[in-house]
Amino acid sequence: MEYLTLKNSDLKVSRLCMGGCPMGGHGWGDVSEINLENAVHTAIEHGVNFFDTADTYGLGKSEEVLGKAIKGNRDKVVIATKFGVRVEGGKTFYDNSPEWIEKAVKESMTRLGTDYIDLYQIHYRDNRTNINEVLYKLEDLKNKGYIRYYGLSNIHEEDKTELKSHIGKFVSFQDEYSLACRKNEKDLINLSKELELTPLTWGSLGQGILTGKYDSNVKFGSDDRRSRDIYVNFHGEKLKKNLEIVSVLREISQQTGKTIPSIALRFILDYISNSVVLAGIKNPNQLLSNLEALKWNLTKDQIEKLKLISEEKEGVQ
Repeated sequence: MEYLTLKNSDLKVSRLCMGGCPMGGHGWGDVSEINLENAVHTAIEHGVNFFDTADTYGLGKSEEVLGKAIKGNRDKVVIATKFGVRVEGGKTFYDNSPEWIEKAVKESMTRLGTDYIDLYQIHYRDNRTNINEVLYKLEDLKNKGYIRYYGLSNIHEEDKTELKSHIGKFVSFQDEYSLACRKNEKDLINLSKELELTPLTWGSLGQGILTGKYDSNVKFGSDDRRSRDIYVNFHGEKLKKNLEIVSVLREISQQTGKTIPSIALRFILDYISNSVVLAGIKNPNQLLSNLEALKWNLTKDQIEKLKLISEEKEGVQ
């Protein structure tokens, strides 16, 4: 296993983090709770100690499943969850108010079956609550022992101004990034340096398009969010271009003997310095496949080939 310590903290985490969105049991097709729990157990057995979820995944279901799965192993894992997305009265909105944070953290701890959260992350900024108010509340939660550290999610260059005066307080930030989505690459690289944060990537397998399981005839049922056009990786010209990337991944898979998804993850680990990849996992086999991303490196030529094919489709310079 490869580990790193999140900046400004003593949290030593595996560079592969098991993403908890599929644990919410909503919008990812057929998901078995038993398979999810077994995947968590398999992860822990193989040295994965980092698990990321959010209170909004399955409206709390993901946290409940994770809490059940880690029972008896709390001291072996680092739990990251998020707050800031509320669903009430059929409406979804962002809320970073101190009052909501206090309520949200207690409800998350209850669902997770723990009396503390290792990494508590702002899921999205609400564009209303001053960052100083948020930080004051998060520090209050630290003092109470509810959380150990706090982080950010879905931040970009335009958020830098309000965060510049708080360097050293947050430990990490996460954003969407993969060979299928490199639009946030500069932000990941620059913000990790300028704000002294460890970068975490979500959507690291492009919602699954980079696993090599799908072709141009891919279709999803209505119970899978990827059936919707908003999940562009599986539709139209974007799908065609993604399959070109998969073709290169397949070539490298044949050269290295590694699985296709593990090569897609290894690209991030090699290319984004001191990063952690988040990968949503539904069963132990997916976990074992992704584990092949660790403890080796792509060659310079392989990285350049993957950069070239993905730049052509994303327009990255």
